[in-house]
Amino acid sequence: MTHLTPRQNRFIESVLRLQPQTATFDCDGTLWSGDAGEGFFSWELALPPKERLVPEEIAQWARARYGDYKAGKVAEEVMCGEMVTLHRGLPENAVQQAADTYFAQAIAGNIFPEMRELVERLRASGCDVWAVSSSNQWIIRSAMKFFGIAQDHILSAEVAVKNGTITDQLIRVPSGPGKPEAIRSALKSQPDCAFGNAIWDREMLALSKHAFAINPNPDLKEIAMASNWTVYQPGQSD
Repeated sequence: MTHLTPRQNRFIESVLRLQPQTATFDCDGTLWSGDAGEGFFSWELALPPKERLVPEEIAQWARARYGDYKAGKVAEEVMCGEMVTLHRGLPENAVQQAADTYFAQAIAGNIFPEMRELVERLRASGCDVWAVSSSNQWIIRSAMKFFGIAQDHILSAEVAVKNGTITDQLIRVPSGPGKPEAIRSALKSQPDCAFGNAIWDREMLALSKHAFAINPNPDLKEIAMASNWTVYQPGQSD
C-alpha cells in the first residue's frame, strides 16, 4: 500500500464515506499532473522520421493544425478527435506499444498517489469506476493499467479499428457536453461521484451526485466554489 499523508487519507476517506456505487474520473490533470494526450501527440511527431509511425506529410499537417488549435482557430473537441484520426491506416498494436512506452516514461511518475489509491479502494469496495477522457484511446488504455481499470470501462476519444487497422471513423470524443453523453451511453444512472480538473469536465461534474474538482484550473475552481463542489489539490502538505 502506498504511504500517504494524513491529509491524503482524509480525502480518500471523505469519498469512501459516500459509499458510491458508480464513479467517473477525468484523467489528464485529475489522476496525474500534465496532459498525456497532448504529450503523446507532441512526442510521436518529434520522433526521428525512421521511428515515427505517421508519414511526414501527416506530421507536418498535424503540427500546423495544432498551432491553429492553440491560436483558437480549431475547437477543442475537433482537435481531440484529429489527434486520434491522424493514425488512420496504422496497425493498432504499433500505436498501442508507442503509447505504452510514452506513458511509462513520461507520465507514470506524475500519478497522484492518493488518486491511484482512491481508485483502487473504490474498486475494492465494489464501486463501478470509469475513466472518461478526451485523450486518445491508446494513451488512456496505457494509463489505466496503472489503475486496474479495464478497457471496457474507458470512455475516451476513440475511432473504429477494423482487422487490426485504425480507421478515421470516430466513435466518440468525450469533451465538455460529450462527457455526460458518453456516460449516459454506458451507465444506467447518473454517477454518484465524478472527478475532474478542467472546464471540459464541468458537465460531467454537474451530472454527478457528488462533484470533486481535483487540481482544478482557475476557471473550474471558480465554478466549483460557486456550485459548492469539493475542491481538492493533490500534493499540498498537511
